[in-house]
Amino acid sequence: MENKISFTKANIEALDLPTAGQRVTYHDRKTAGLQLRVTPGGVKTFSVFRRTKGGQPERVTLGRYPDLSIEQARRKAAEVNSAIAEGKNPADVVRAAKQELILDDLHNEYMTRCAAFNRRPDKPKANYRLYLSAWGKRKLSTIKHEEVDRLHKKIGRENGVVTANIALKLLHVMFNKAINEWRIWSGENPAHGIKKFPEQSRDRFLQSDELPRFFQAVAEEQNETIRDYVLISLLTGARRTNVLEMRWQDVNFERAEWRIGMTKNGTPQTVTLSPEALEVLRNRKPQEEAEFVFSGIGKQGHLAEPKKGWMRILERAGIADLRIHDLRRTLGSWQAKTGASMVIIGKSLNHKSQTTTAIYARLDLDPVRQSVNTATSAMMAAAGVKQTAEVIPIKQTG
Repeated sequence: MENKISFTKANIEALDLPTAGQRVTYHDRKTAGLQLRVTPGGVKTFSVFRRTKGGQPERVTLGRYPDLSIEQARRKAAEVNSAIAEGKNPADVVRAAKQELILDDLHNEYMTRCAAFNRRPDKPKANYRLYLSAWGKRKLSTIKHEEVDRLHKKIGRENGVVTANIALKLLHVMFNKAINEWRIWSGENPAHGIKKFPEQSRDRFLQSDELPRFFQAVAEEQNETIRDYVLISLLTGARRTNVLEMRWQDVNFERAEWRIGMTKNGTPQTVTLSPEALEVLRNRKPQEEAEFVFSGIGKQGHLAEPKKGWMRILERAGIADLRIHDLRRTLGSWQAKTGASMVIIGKSLNHKSQTTTAIYARLDLDPVRQSVNTATSAMMAAAGVKQTAEVIPIKQTG
């Protein structure tokens, strides 16, 4: 008599173990040929038992439960059944499946071929570890469109829509590379066609009434490196990573310029330094030779994570919902307030735009410098730090 049951987690885990020397085989009511063999030691193994078109009986081992889930076993059994129906040897199908890439393999390939050349290879590595690595041991063919869609929605609910979209994009790009460029996978892209969450553009920047409290809180910051980092971030509008990696050799005090060799856009940038920014840098420049403007004790040699200091400043200032990146937007906003054109603002912040690239290539730094200086002076005046054209050093109070 055949032991036929519906393969569910509850049913399988409730099965009695056979006596010593025995092995019991159960048959799934849902999928033809799918079996589960149970040993006295509690080992449960999925297999497919079918006869080929020639009548030859074939047993194909699929994998152990629960390492292989019930749904995965059913999908594999369906592939074997399909191969038999087409007159193929199911053993060949299993051998091909064993050689198939798992998601961890694909991610390692992506990190080697692509992410290793990015400025921040740690970002796709961390994103994969946090949100995709749970599927790391799965064959690529077992990852289905509907699963990716559910995961995308789950990350969106628990970690935010931007994070969910980044994880979806990473998975989509990895599969696309494997299929279209590297030719190491011939299946479908399970992330294709899944709609990203709409992302609301952030428009937060320091308002006039917040500036006095903000500058006061910055001046009271005990950590000199954090204090100066925040000021330079605001006064240059440069990206967070570029400021963290700022080197003394790239700062030219005579020309009042800071040369960034490579930015997020994949292009170099010359940042104009206002008198206020120069004052901060002059006060900070050490007597002995140093590489980084914002030195740190970590292996990178520079300040790596200013988050705690940033939160101290916001708490003292009584300001909420402000990010370090918003300082970059603050400079651009004050440039706009003081009459700068969008082209000038884009040039000063190194925004990449197809419609203005040609203009940027011809644009001189002089109008950019004038705009940045005017915006900086306006911010200082609004903060009560600067009442005239005179440059007043921003030093720690107390």
